[in-house]
Amino acid sequence: RAIIDDVRARGDEALVERTRQFDAPEIELPLAVPQEELARAAASISGEERSIIMEAASHIRTFHEAQKDKSWFITRDDGSILGQKVEPVDRAGLYVPGGKGGNTPLISSMLMGAIPAQVAGVKDIAVVTPPRADGTLNPYMLAAAYLLDINEVYRVGGPWSIAALAYGTKEIKAVDVIAGPGNIFVTTAKKLVQGKVGIDMIAGPSEILVVADGGANPAWVAADLLSQAEHDRSATAVLVTESMALAKAVQEELEVQLEALPRREIARASVDSNGMIIVAETLMVGIDIANQLAPEHLELMVDDPFACLDSIRNAGSVFLGRSCPEALGDYFAGPNHTLPTSGTARFSSPLGVDDFVKKSQFLYYTPEALDAVAEDVARFARKEGLEAHARSALVRSDK
Repeated sequence: RAIIDDVRARGDEALVERTRQFDAPEIELPLAVPQEELARAAASISGEERSIIMEAASHIRTFHEAQKDKSWFITRDDGSILGQKVEPVDRAGLYVPGGKGGNTPLISSMLMGAIPAQVAGVKDIAVVTPPRADGTLNPYMLAAAYLLDINEVYRVGGPWSIAALAYGTKEIKAVDVIAGPGNIFVTTAKKLVQGKVGIDMIAGPSEILVVADGGANPAWVAADLLSQAEHDRSATAVLVTESMALAKAVQEELEVQLEALPRREIARASVDSNGMIIVAETLMVGIDIANQLAPEHLELMVDDPFACLDSIRNAGSVFLGRSCPEALGDYFAGPNHTLPTSGTARFSSPLGVDDFVKKSQFLYYTPEALDAVAEDVARFARKEGLEAHARSALVRSDK
């Protein structure tokens, strides 16, 4: 809260001071990345890498195009017209984590945030992302922005960047919605500015729950569990199965695969602290457990995953079958990877087009249509002790 208040009071000066303290000791204004630097970055990466980014972007765009809601209206016999108008927000802010020291940029988070906003029709999209120690941004991050036709990128991250997006500074214009994943400090900042702006969600550490039958390959199950365990020491990886043999085989395979991971210390801490293997009496009991936990990622590694799909009530994203690892959804398939965590899939949804639009109702009545219902409206109003409401209807009526 003190950081947010500081940015509100001192603006860009506070942004530079915090960025020097935590990320880039010699950074200076302006924080905006010039358009020519974005173009140079895009030219600096290989054609194959550009193609991969664009193919992933195409899949993501196609998926989110299907989410678009339409304005609509209905007419009644009395001539009244009622409806709903769907409009994009004017301006969106995207937080994109820089990864370890800015050297493992989360390009996928750029795609997953920007593309739904573009599909929604948002005109202005501002990206904030932490700089590297020398004050620059990773060229792959800049290249992704350029390939998405985003020309507003700022070399600033952390909770101070969230404050800038919410309240605005001289350099960074305030936005209407902030989306994108971040660490606990960024997430807390988003929670504190919610209400001043819209946010996508309050997301916690990553989670995966695999429901697997006895026919699942234990090496594949273990690999998928570790794909989330390597994110964070607080990440959660859970296997639910009706097969004790599979449970034991996965337990052994986890130990083998852990030793080969570059991030084995993080993955080990996650598995030891939060990992679980649950042996359920039946597969359907396992699915009941999954619904209670409401995981961020849910894999159904079973013979007939579509037979189970209707029974899944609470999950951020569901991966069907043995050939659909969670990583496919993280990067390439098309569905969004910014998902509800910590059981919030019970009532919330993945990041999508709806996060970047707002809906207005509209209604039109003819004089005759109003006259027919004016006394009924007045009765409602007077029951609630609101005489002026009643008179506003009756004053236009012949009754």
